Amino acid sequence: MAQTLETLTRRTTSMQGIRSVVHTMKTLSVINSTPYEHAARAIEAYHDTVLLGLQAFLSQTGPIRMGAAEGAVRVMVVFGSDHGLCGNYNDALAAYVRQQIEDDSAERTTSVMCIGAQQADALTDHGLRVETTFFPPASVDGIGRLANLLTQKLEDIRARSKPRDVSISLAYFARSEGAGQSPVIAPLLPLGAGLLADLQARPWASRSLPYFSMAQGDLLKALIREHLFASLFRAAAEALVTENAARLALMQQAEQSVDDRLDALRSDTRAMRQTEITTELLDVIIGFEALNRKRSR
Repeated sequence: MAQTLETLTRRTTSMQGIRSVVHTMKTLSVINSTPYEHAARAIEAYHDTVLLGLQAFLSQTGPIRMGAAEGAVRVMVVFGSDHGLCGNYNDALAAYVRQQIEDDSAERTTSVMCIGAQQADALTDHGLRVETTFFPPASVDGIGRLANLLTQKLEDIRARSKPRDVSISLAYFARSEGAGQSPVIAPLLPLGAGLLADLQARPWASRSLPYFSMAQGDLLKALIREHLFASLFRAAAEALVTENAARLALMQQAEQSVDDRLDALRSDTRAMRQTEITTELLDVIIGFEALNRKRSR
C-alpha cells in the first residue's frame, strides 16, 4: 500500500510539472501575439497611405486597365507555422488551399510558394507541389525581411511571365468574429476592378489637388510594389497572430485536462490515505480487544 501511495505522489508531482510547462506556453502565446497585433495595425495604416497614393494617381490619370485573372499565371502564397504546438493549423490550411485550387473553374496550373517547412510537408501530403519554401519570421523584425523577400520573388515571377499576366493570391488564417479564426484566400494581383473603381470615385479630402512629377508607368509600378509589400506584411503578421491564438486555445485545453487529471490523482491519493489510516486503526482496535480478552481469561 505504501508503494501505491508513493506511485500516486510521483504521478501527481509529474502532472504538476507538466501543468507548469503548459501554463508557461500559454503565457508565452499571449505575450508573443501582442507585438504581431501591433505590427498588423501599423501596416494597415501604411497600406491606407499607399491606397491614398493610388487614389491620387487615378485622379490625375483616369481609369487604368489591369490584367485579367483568367488565363494568367497563378501563384499562391501560403503562410504556415513552423513552431508547433498549435494543433492542426498547417493541415487545415493545406486542405483548404487544395480544395480552393480544385474548385478553380479555370483549371490552370498553380505555382505554390510556402512559408514554413511544416506547412510545405502538409501541402505535399495533400498532393500539392511546393515551388519555394521560406522560413517563417521568429520576431516582428523578421516580418519585414520576409515581406521583402516575397515581394522580390513575386516581382521576378512577374518579369519572367511577360507578356502573360500573373494572378497572385495569399492563403492564411485570419481572425474572425467571436475570437475565432478561419482560413482565407485573398486575391492580391491583379488589382480588383472594384477596388480601382472605389478609389477613383472616392472624393479627394484636401482642397489641394494631387500632383506628381514621376513618369506614370514608374509611379504605378512603385505603388503596386508597395501594395504588394504591405499586403504580404499584413498576411504574415495576421498568420502569426492566429498561430499564437491557436496555440493559446490548445494550451488552455491541455491545462484543463491536466487540472482534471490532477484532481483525480489528488482524490485517489486522499482515498488511499484514508484507507491506510482506517486499516491501521482497525489493527489497533483488534489488538486492543485481543489484549482485553487475554486479560479476562
